[in-house]
Amino acid sequence: MTSTQDLQTVVAEHDRGHVVAIDSAYDVDARNTGRDVVVSASYSGVLPARFVADRRPRGAIGLDCGIGPEGAGIAGLWFYEALGIPAATADVTGVHLGDGVDVHRHGRISRVNAVAAACGVTVGMPVADAALLLLTTDPAAQTPSEITRRTVMEEGPDGRAVVCTDSIAFGTPADRDINVLVTAGHTGRSSVPYLRRFSPYGFICSDGGRGRDDSGVAGLAIVEADGLAGACVDARTAMMGDGLSSYRDGVISAVNALAARCGVEIGMPASEAAHRLLHR
Repeated sequence: MTSTQDLQTVVAEHDRGHVVAIDSAYDVDARNTGRDVVVSASYSGVLPARFVADRRPRGAIGLDCGIGPEGAGIAGLWFYEALGIPAATADVTGVHLGDGVDVHRHGRISRVNAVAAACGVTVGMPVADAALLLLTTDPAAQTPSEITRRTVMEEGPDGRAVVCTDSIAFGTPADRDINVLVTAGHTGRSSVPYLRRFSPYGFICSDGGRGRDDSGVAGLAIVEADGLAGACVDARTAMMGDGLSSYRDGVISAVNALAARCGVEIGMPASEAAHRLLHR
């Protein structure tokens, strides 16, 4: 472990660069550009992310600081994601605030952005392991619009599966009549062309906060005529734009008649609803 000008501590080295621990996000500098993974003991909101991202490090890990209202403590993850920078947060309860070396030594990952996930970083991983993975792994070359994250959550009979993705627009022809898609966009009328195009075995989207005249769930009834069984999760229970959150955190707020016949009920966890759609 070596120090450079007291503000940065090199905690791991590789021929690609270093893992550098810093006590504050403001301690990142030009030495880190395009080369180092920065582990910071600052919160991971948009403000510190702006300073870190300005130097374009290879990757960034900060603290979740309890996440807080409107996800302010981790909002920088998506700022980084839009710039193609892999980033993650460490659970603040296991580390010392303001001590980057301690975060590297004792921290565990609590949240990741899609670019870091593509590098193999997972929730629960030690920060030291995650940082080294970001240093040695290049995410697939994708523009932000190409990051579609598809995760199989459960496998069922006849090759069927529950698949999480962040938008119904990320369905594929392979989903037709076989996969239950759990997504995270609203189920208004603009979702209908995608539901009809991919025609999944079943689907769960978000109600988007429902909107005036329940416009956020209007697609449920429209596609029922196409034989599609579907439901929505309450947008207050799961993150919009994050299909994994819909699956893990979502609570069903609306169903169409076909989904109801499969046993899907309002108030049910989305994971259970997806299971019932899969095994109907």
